[in-house]
Amino acid sequence: MAAPGLSDPPGFDDKGLEHTDTPTSISTSEKEEQNPDRRDPDVERGIPIVDTTQDADEKASPVTAAAHDPDIVDWDGPDDPKKALNWTNKKKWSNVAIISCVTFLTPLASSMVAPATPLIMDEFNSSNDTIASFIVSIYVLGYALGPLFLAPISEVYGRLPVYHVCNFMFVIWTMACALAPGIGPLLAFRLIAGIAGSCPLTIGGGSIADLFVQEKRGGAMALFALGPLIGPVAGPVAGGYLGQGAGWRWVFWVITIAGGVALGFSVLFMRETYEPVLLERRAKRLREQTGNPALRSKLDQEIPMREYFWRAIIRPTKMLLFSPIVLLLSIYMAVIYGYLYLLFTTLTIVFEGQYHFSQGSVGLSFLGIGVGSMIGLVLFGTLSDRLVKKMSAKGEMKPEYRLPPLIPGSLIIPIGLFWYGWSADQGIHWIMPIIGTLFVGLGLLATFMPIQTYLVDAYHIHAASAIAANTVLRSLMGAFLPLAGPDMYAALGLGWGNSLLAFIALALSPLSWIFYKYGERIRKSPRFQVKL
Repeated sequence: MAAPGLSDPPGFDDKGLEHTDTPTSISTSEKEEQNPDRRDPDVERGIPIVDTTQDADEKASPVTAAAHDPDIVDWDGPDDPKKALNWTNKKKWSNVAIISCVTFLTPLASSMVAPATPLIMDEFNSSNDTIASFIVSIYVLGYALGPLFLAPISEVYGRLPVYHVCNFMFVIWTMACALAPGIGPLLAFRLIAGIAGSCPLTIGGGSIADLFVQEKRGGAMALFALGPLIGPVAGPVAGGYLGQGAGWRWVFWVITIAGGVALGFSVLFMRETYEPVLLERRAKRLREQTGNPALRSKLDQEIPMREYFWRAIIRPTKMLLFSPIVLLLSIYMAVIYGYLYLLFTTLTIVFEGQYHFSQGSVGLSFLGIGVGSMIGLVLFGTLSDRLVKKMSAKGEMKPEYRLPPLIPGSLIIPIGLFWYGWSADQGIHWIMPIIGTLFVGLGLLATFMPIQTYLVDAYHIHAASAIAANTVLRSLMGAFLPLAGPDMYAALGLGWGNSLLAFIALALSPLSWIFYKYGERIRKSPRFQVKL
């Protein structure tokens, strides 16, 4: 039988409750909110695959579809309330809120232990600085491994089961970290927890693409993009005082408790959003109700399950290798993400050694990045959708309209690195390097949000795979670049060390303008077509 959704239980909805297939009625006010995405077929985005999006006239009811093929199962018209794009705002934003909370929690777990690493090293009688950094960065290595299979699985079986399984595994392996008998087991448990924790970062963008049309996606993407930035910033603030007052194991216990609460909310309130899986469930239900085995989803690609899953597995890799947009923007984002975790692993050393902060108060040095990210959310998150609507008012909606904030953002990060590096190098008052990291945080949000939203808009039905490719590369950099931090600063000092990082960021900054100006041409060029 064809894919996707072969494992979905017949006669059940996305929460597992038995129901009929009768569409529910919706009010006039709700209909005004419902605006299915009818304008961005994958071919227009330079993705030559089986067409999974059609114009509004083709997205008719099953009766209309039956005029061409009576065995095709489609939505009950373009305003079918079962389609995620047509859900009420309350239902959409409840899903976004839970996804964003988990996307905040798992990156928080990556850095919350950072201020407590000296306690871990003391308990296990180790003084190896590389291992101390690896306690933080090996978790991020899990972020690089998880997307390789989590994104494809979500595009075969749906988003919801992947969220639930990964959230459960995250809780279990974080609990194992709290009980770890040595550094070796702790590193292994952190790696597995990182793999599970990569789930919301990997498929969250795809879920938002399922829920919102392009011109209304910016706010949700801004909230989603905030998690990987604010989470790692808030972690050390809480972890510093918690480790000092209760011990390093309680850092992991607190994360375990928070993860358990998030798991409960996701099981109770999250719903499946992925359109191909939802339509396949409807087709399966109708096959059983009618006894007609020929009924199939409109989005059924009619290929064996094994081949479909293999295509889904290699899709992120193909995007990364053969799409210059995915490759170059992922490289740029990887470098910036590596800088973020390099700062996370070295700020403690700088502010304890240079400014004599206590183990508890050193976590406050991370607040500059957090405040900068919040300012970026207000500035760029609220303006993103408005900018897109204004730019597309006289023509078609283009994914490239998401990129203008990236242009100033690519310049703000080097400014922050120069400011932080030289003020700390010269021993100027501690507020000055923290202000420098504020600019870094502002630039990070202005980088993360446009790139992720652009990839989601450009690749839509395969947004999870595009984000997965991006997440793999940036997580590898986030895992290994911090290991070079102590040696780099020892050789170059804080001033020239951070200047080196700033010059590299400046060298990559023209990418923002290039893709804004020529991105559409690159996407549609036959030379860069990727068969997905």
